[in-house]
Amino acid sequence: MTEPAIDDSAPTGSPPGLDLGRLAGHLAEHRPDLGDGPLSAQLIAGGRSNLTYLLGAGGRAFVLRRPPLGHVLATAHDMAREFRVISALAPTEVPVPKALLLCTEPEVIGAPFYLMDRVPGTVFRSRAQTDPLPRGQRRELAMAMMDTLAALHTVDPADVGLADFGRPRGFLARQVRRWSGQLDSSRSRPLPGIDELRDRLASTAPESSGPGRIVHGDYRLDNLLATVSPVAVQAVLDWEMATLGDPLADLGLLLTYWDAMGGAAVPSNPVADGLGPRAGFPAGAELIERYASRSGIDVGPLDWHVALGCFKLAVICEGIHYRHRQGQTLGAGFDQIGEMVAPLVAYGLTAVSRRS
Repeated sequence: MTEPAIDDSAPTGSPPGLDLGRLAGHLAEHRPDLGDGPLSAQLIAGGRSNLTYLLGAGGRAFVLRRPPLGHVLATAHDMAREFRVISALAPTEVPVPKALLLCTEPEVIGAPFYLMDRVPGTVFRSRAQTDPLPRGQRRELAMAMMDTLAALHTVDPADVGLADFGRPRGFLARQVRRWSGQLDSSRSRPLPGIDELRDRLASTAPESSGPGRIVHGDYRLDNLLATVSPVAVQAVLDWEMATLGDPLADLGLLLTYWDAMGGAAVPSNPVADGLGPRAGFPAGAELIERYASRSGIDVGPLDWHVALGCFKLAVICEGIHYRHRQGQTLGAGFDQIGEMVAPLVAYGLTAVSRRS
């Protein structure tokens, strides 16, 4: 997805989830430098969790992030957390948008939000975007994705003021408990196998090895802004689940997106069908090899971490399915997301069986 252009002559009506009148008043008081013309906004399509809007004022474009409408899982949509981590990473080699403003007062637009600079680039998500790329360019893009993840995991949290950003000890066991709680908050139908997957993860959780690192929590190609001439990652987006923990959790989740949702295990992916081997990208094993060579981190077997990734994504998909059933989602494709839960659970059970 290439970000749409801002048209200052467009109507300035408020899109769903955003009160432009209140927002304009808040900006006039706290960031008048962001533009003095009429404020316009467009909901950026593609997001399935937090809502993202492209704003324009006086010829300048910037981006607003806020939690989703309606049923919001506790701790899953923390705007202050996103704002803090992109602010901290600004001086590092990890490309992030410039943080502009944080507002924790829900009365302004109905929820906490933050603003960041607009970064030029494309979010590669669909086959329509990735199929025209030569196979060599697709490989370069995948390798740039892994180099950026390696750069993130080699940042010392203390060096950027994030030493207290999470609790690395016991991180993986807490992840299982956290997503179990999120599952219980989103149950609206029978989900065969998901409780078995949760229990097997809980009983076999490995101890995290090494010092805690900054974990993105949802790292994948379509959470990056990238260019292809030259191939480069311009910004890492969507930091809502970032914390300190085991970097292998990011790898396990990435392999879930790449080899399960981008392979044969999940036949249809309405979120992003342009990723993984099915779309002509290298297999996950090659990506992990590149990451290990760039990061110096001992990767080891990742079956348990892939199973955790499957459980986490199944819970997230079920939460989105729940919100869709309540009529609280914006955009297209939500009616199909619930169909991904069962194959993710099956893939996760296979992975955790290999590990144990």
